[in-house]
Amino acid sequence: MSEMRRMLSFVRRAVDDYNMIEDGDRIAVGVSGGKDSLVLLETLAEMRRFYPKKYEVVAITVDMGFEGMDFSEVEEFCRRINVEYVVEHTDIAKIVFEIRKEPNPCSLCAKLRRGSLHSAAQDHNCNKVALGHHFDDAVETFMMNMFFEGRLGCFSPKSYLSNRKLGLIRPLLYATEKDVQYFVNRRRLPIVKSLCPEDHATERENMKNLLAELERNNKGLRHRIFNAMCKGEIDGFKLIERTPRKKSDKKATE
Repeated sequence: MSEMRRMLSFVRRAVDDYNMIEDGDRIAVGVSGGKDSLVLLETLAEMRRFYPKKYEVVAITVDMGFEGMDFSEVEEFCRRINVEYVVEHTDIAKIVFEIRKEPNPCSLCAKLRRGSLHSAAQDHNCNKVALGHHFDDAVETFMMNMFFEGRLGCFSPKSYLSNRKLGLIRPLLYATEKDVQYFVNRRRLPIVKSLCPEDHATERENMKNLLAELERNNKGLRHRIFNAMCKGEIDGFKLIERTPRKKSDKKATE
């Protein structure tokens, strides 16, 4: 259970530092079937047992309509951890790839998925949505905004959609991708492989590879970028002494 204690420490610190959870919250976890969302789901489900503020968790999967996607193992997993599971069926794949025939489909797809997730969260009386973005996602997003849009920006650790009356939280903010992968390997979570034809063929994947290459010759680079984001208070980030340190990468591979 050491991997669970480790992940719980990351999630609780982020939740406390950014005041992400309040008493009585009903939190929808967006579950794509990928490793990040499943790690977040199990950790938030486990944290219900001892966190001083009482909250509920609902797992919501937006089924984009790709033929062959099977979420039955995720459904069984939710049953084991005592979490309500909802599958929101959509025609997003057909809209993006057949009707619109988007040359760069990721932006439209993300917009439609977000809309479907938020609607499903409202339909199931949730007041917050938890997303599985982690430490490396934050650094990559910051760098992509700088490289491709010429601005300093990132997603926020916590935000509020006034038009939806929904809070958005990212409790995995302090966990690196290596931490997440270590957890998945130890827990054998029911990962559902994406059947999207654009999977791993994105600018984000290119940025991930670039940062990995730079990190080889500049150890700790991603942590320094993250700390710079906190020092600059980029989009709600703030400097806290307990932000991730380089040693977390080492521990995650032990």
